[in-house]
Amino acid sequence: MDKILEADANNMSQHSSSSVVALAIKGNKKSKYVVQWALNKFVPEGMIIFKLIHVHGGIKGVPTPLGNVIPLSQVRNDVATAFKKEVEWQTNQMLLPFKRMCEQRKVHVDVIVIESDDVATAIADEVAKGAITKLVVGASSRGLFKSKQKGMSTRISVSTPRFCTIYAISKGKLSIRPSDMPIDGNIIDDASESETSLSTSSSSNYTSTSQTESASVSSYAALQSSSLTTQRFQALSSINSALLSTNPSFADTNHSRGQSLDLGRENTASSSARNSDIDHALSRVSSCKSFISDTESWMYDQNSCKDVQLATTLPSPNRQAKYNLELEKLRIELRHAQGLHAVAQTEKIEASRKLNDLSKRRSEETMRMKEIISKEEKAKELAKLEREKYQDASREAEYLKECAEREAAEKKEMELRAIRAAKEKEKLEDALSGSTPQYRKFTWDEIILATSSFSEDLKIGMGAYGVVYKCNLYHTTVAVKVLTLNTNVNSKRKQFQQELEILSRIRHPNLLLLLGACPDHGCLVYEYMENGNLEDRLLRKNNTSPIPWFERFRIALEVASSLAFLHSSKPEPIIHRDLKPANILLDRNLVSKIGDIGLSTVLNSDNLSIMSKDTAPVGTLCYIDPEYQRTGLISPKSDIYAFGMVILQLLTAKPAIALAHKVETAIDSGNLTDILDPEAGAWPYQETLDLALLGLSCAELRRRDRPDLQDHVLPTLERLKEVVDRAQCSASIVTIKSKPPNHFICPILQDVMDDPCVAADGYTYDRKAIEKWLEENDKSPMTNMALPHKHLIPNYTLLSAILEWKSRES
Repeated sequence: MDKILEADANNMSQHSSSSVVALAIKGNKKSKYVVQWALNKFVPEGMIIFKLIHVHGGIKGVPTPLGNVIPLSQVRNDVATAFKKEVEWQTNQMLLPFKRMCEQRKVHVDVIVIESDDVATAIADEVAKGAITKLVVGASSRGLFKSKQKGMSTRISVSTPRFCTIYAISKGKLSIRPSDMPIDGNIIDDASESETSLSTSSSSNYTSTSQTESASVSSYAALQSSSLTTQRFQALSSINSALLSTNPSFADTNHSRGQSLDLGRENTASSSARNSDIDHALSRVSSCKSFISDTESWMYDQNSCKDVQLATTLPSPNRQAKYNLELEKLRIELRHAQGLHAVAQTEKIEASRKLNDLSKRRSEETMRMKEIISKEEKAKELAKLEREKYQDASREAEYLKECAEREAAEKKEMELRAIRAAKEKEKLEDALSGSTPQYRKFTWDEIILATSSFSEDLKIGMGAYGVVYKCNLYHTTVAVKVLTLNTNVNSKRKQFQQELEILSRIRHPNLLLLLGACPDHGCLVYEYMENGNLEDRLLRKNNTSPIPWFERFRIALEVASSLAFLHSSKPEPIIHRDLKPANILLDRNLVSKIGDIGLSTVLNSDNLSIMSKDTAPVGTLCYIDPEYQRTGLISPKSDIYAFGMVILQLLTAKPAIALAHKVETAIDSGNLTDILDPEAGAWPYQETLDLALLGLSCAELRRRDRPDLQDHVLPTLERLKEVVDRAQCSASIVTIKSKPPNHFICPILQDVMDDPCVAADGYTYDRKAIEKWLEENDKSPMTNMALPHKHLIPNYTLLSAILEWKSRES
């Protein structure tokens, strides 16, 4: 660490002791010449510290692709920051070649980038701040920097402190403003380098000029023993003063010439004015020459007349030295004038070339403008033609549209005619075939009147399809199922039409009987089932009485026979797809009937092994065929799986979830009696075991492992029914006293009626009970609606049935 600090200290002391050379850089080709000249000039002298100074204008806006500039105050901060970083990066890339030139010569270089609109002041401040003793600038007629002011090198010379020496390079020429010199707007020309370039030839010319000057000084030293150099510069200063006092315009001309040497060439537009200035300077030089010649002759005459006085006042060697100095000064002025004239000629030629180029470009632009005008005229003509074509096409499209509308109207009319003809044909075919669905149509008013405007008191059930009401239609107790239109209207309509279609065409003792329908409002009228559905009875809802075990055996046989009837239906088999205890209804004698077949599927073949693909599995989760869920293929054995679950629930009166596993485990462990429903009575073990095994085989996961309904299931159930009938007739079976049917019960007394009568509301009551009710009320005890009259009609049919039941029970 000490060595590093010591090295840094040595470097700092070395840099401080060395002189610093600053270079004002623009970034163009001329700046490259300036850097190259500075390296060739100062590196051999030991100047190894360079500073590259670049000044660019302040960023006041962000350019757009359209060429305009948006002020920084009107753009976002992130956009302005990004643009400034982009400008900084481009500036560093532009200065990178000059930095590499210095590094190749093993010169320490510092890059200073200044953001200012005043170039001269910015450079002067940097020189003053860094105490820079040497400054190299490029002086050209166009200005080193993009500034609208002329004379940038002069402005830099005036603004820069006098302790700094300024080297101005213009077209291979060098002008120097020495340090510690009064600033009067001029830059002293280096006579040795005024008309030579910055190449090797300039060095040789400089040497020869210096030798000439040395020879003059040597000759002058032979005539005078004092310091000739001092006297020479004093004489030159006196001559300059005399010339300035004699002809001020000549001083102005010298000042213009000095500025032209500093600033270099101006732009092409001002080259002609410069030529006139140069010619004027040459005329001034000629006048000076004549003035010097007159002066010499006058001095000669004066010397010849007053030789003694001049000998006493001014020695002869001094007059000869002054004359030599004047001649040398005039020669220098002449060379400068010749150089300026050559520069002016070059600029004149360049201006002529540019003028020719501009004329050529103008003619080219004129030709291009003519071509553009010609193309514009052609485009107008083409646009006119296209407009006419578009109008023609629009008229044709309008005509075709009218024709298409007429054809569409005719086609629609023909389609309506075809539809009407098809309907007429279908009606005729149905009339001839006799396959028209047979059911009674009820009006909506009849449904409303029977259900007392869908009273909540008459509601007996509610499912996914709709609400079921108990009511009387034409003196018959019925169940009305009404479609709800809140959700899935299309699917419910489809189920309604399918159930109506199937139940109106087929009849079976164990299928729910369809009495009629109101198709316009989605109402189905069924026969009323007094004991509700099988699920409620098995789970003992509403405190209903249990079903004996032998009735459960019979229910299983009835459900199997109804399924066999559906599967063997002609011309197409029918699959229920939603078989479960909730869809098995029981009448007053516990006779089972399958209902809710709205989800049934009609196969297109009478072969029960043919499977149909259904992409939307429907039904209840625990009763859906596993293969149907997995593959979407439906078959008659899908109903057998659900039937197996129904058998297991008949035995156990338990929910269907995981029921097959529980029964199988109980059979394997020999504990079948533990899982049976104890409220069904004393189960016969062997017959119960056979029925449980049959249910498990029907509930197999794979369809091919399930038994056939006709060949295996029905024969087994028939065999079990025979055993149940023999057991029921034997004395060992305790008979369960039957309850009176529900329609024997009076709604008011809740007991068997002695004298049944029909009231005005359509319900049957015991005569004594309804007469007592009508003495105090004018409304129906069932519907709570006003009765139109209080007349009672005897129900002799029901009375005979009640008397028969009582005699049988006694």
